[in-house]
Amino acid sequence: SVVDYRGSILIDTFVRPTHYVQSMRFLETNIQLTDVANAPPFDEVRNRVASLIQNKIIVGHSIWMFLSIMGLSHPALETRDLALFRPFRRKLYSSKIADLPTLVHVYMGRKIGFGVEDSLETARACVDLFRSCEVQFENVVYAGAWPCDLPPTSYSQYFT
Repeated sequence: SVVDYRGSILIDTFVRPTHYVQSMRFLETNIQLTDVANAPPFDEVRNRVASLIQNKIIVGHSIWMFLSIMGLSHPALETRDLALFRPFRRKLYSSKIADLPTLVHVYMGRKIGFGVEDSLETARACVDLFRSCEVQFENVVYAGAWPCDLPPTSYSQYFT
């Protein structure tokens, strides 16, 4: 799922698997085999996503994972990664990456991620959380600094 700044859906689709899937983890995902069997192929979805994010600032949690799964790269200066945002990590007194449900709960008083996984709920929660800290984030960027820790070095190929 990809949403715009206001949470409107830009893309929300299943993707046809490129490899054999042993388990859909139905209890966690609510995904049926028929959901993905008739879904668009991975390359088609990747191309749609690539065109959507081109020349855009992308917001997310652990963006390096998204980029690596999609096989895409993106300019680092055009990413806003909430998992790596130092002020969030400092407030939690954690050197580890907090998961998105924890960040949304602590900083917005909202609970997400209960029941089945919902990629649209996750995408909207990322945008909402970013909007709550956008001024702070962008002021640091505008000042010529960077408010985030670096992603794992093994993912550096996904940032240009």
